[in-house]
Order: sequence, then structure tokens, then C-alpha cells
Amino acid sequence: MPVPGRTHNPYGLWYRLAAGMVRPVLFLLVERRWRGHEHMPAEGGFITVANHISHFDPLTFGHFQYSSGRPPRMLAKASLFGIPFVGAMLRRTGQIPVHRGTADAASALRSAVDAVEAGECVAIYPEGTITRDPEMWPMTGKTGAARIALTTGAPVIPVAQWGAQHIVRPYARGGRGDRRVWLAPRQTVHVVAGAPVDLSRYTGRPLTPDVLKGATEDIMAAITALLAEIRQEQPSTRRHTHGRPARETA
Repeated sequence: MPVPGRTHNPYGLWYRLAAGMVRPVLFLLVERRWRGHEHMPAEGGFITVANHISHFDPLTFGHFQYSSGRPPRMLAKASLFGIPFVGAMLRRTGQIPVHRGTADAASALRSAVDAVEAGECVAIYPEGTITRDPEMWPMTGKTGAARIALTTGAPVIPVAQWGAQHIVRPYARGGRGDRRVWLAPRQTVHVVAGAPVDLSRYTGRPLTPDVLKGATEDIMAAITALLAEIRQEQPSTRRHTHGRPARETA
């Protein structure tokens, strides 16, 4: 159930309907290991940013966020809005379409800024796609989340998740024994939120490419640190960069 005393977004009825359909399935498939709801602001606009490891993790991330009492408006690929029923539910729950590589691409950022300024939670995958890092560490982030945060002054809450890739494998080769979807046994999924990312050194500065890249790397570093804690592993010192050679993170 949502955390008592938290504000609700204006799509509550549709969110409850969607949650009523999805949550029973998730309870069957997922053993939850969730922490950090206390870092979610009880009121006012804010941004959550998460790593992306599977086509399944928007469901577990969304469930985690919904249960905090602050349902998210997630930035999602515009193509999903064209899928029958799925698209209708995305629109009615207030999710924000991202038209990649088109003249409408900037509209998602404008909608996200408007939502944050209206006191809502906006959820973003800064990588823009499922990680291509061989060890599944977060890749270099795109600058949209940083731009929204520095434009609005809203807090950015980092979220790390791990385990959803064992339910729906992101890049299974399809060979013998290499099933893409595993519905049993029940899988443990960790979702952990951390303290707001400190972006104070960028406050009041022009949103130049260097400022946006610096703020974005701080955001990705916060997510990576949380994921390292979950995995109890040391992350790579080289961040994967969307098909280009990896670069040093420290």
C-alpha cells in the first residue's frame, strides 16, 4: 500500500486500476528487497533516476515508486503509446512519451519540467536504454534528467535496481538453454533509493554542455554507488558509452 501521508498525483484512479492488474503478477514473480522510501519527498516535485537492466524493470521500478505514495510519471518511448491497451493505460496514468530523433523530442522535457513544477514525481532512465555494459553497470547518462533538475531546482533521488534481468533477460542470444523469460523460480529483486544527489555546485550556472555533463555524471555516480552496495561488488572504473569505447569514471 502507498505510504500514509504522501501526496497523490491527479491520475490516481487510473493508477489504482493499473496497479490492481499488475501488482498480483509481480507478487507471484518477485521476492522484493526494497529500501529507501524515506528519501522520497512527501510533497513537492522531484525526479527519480534509475539504472535500466531489463524490459521487465519498469514494472518493478514502477511498483517500488508507487508504493512510496508518490506515483511516477515516467518518460517512455513514444512507440509504446501505439500499442493497444498499453498505450491507453500509459496515457491515462500520465506517462510522458519521448519522440527520439524527431522535432518533438524536446516536448518530453517540457512536459517533465511542467510536471515537476506542478509538484509531481517524474521518473527517468538517464541511460535512455537498457545498459550495454558487459557487466551490467550503468552506462554514460544522457543529460535530460540533469537539465530538468537544474531548470526546476527539484531534488534528484537516485535509485538502483538489480534482479529484474533474471526474469526477462535483456540480450539473450536465443541458443539452447538460453531462455529469455524465466517465470520460475521466484526471483529476488532489489530496488534501493538513496539520498538526493548533491548538484549544488551547478546551481545558478548557465546550462552549458560541460555543466550538464558534469551534473549527469554525478547522477550516474550516485546510481552506480547504490548498485555496487546491492551487488557487493566493485564497479568498473570505465563507463560504457552507448557503443563507443568505455571511458574512465574516476
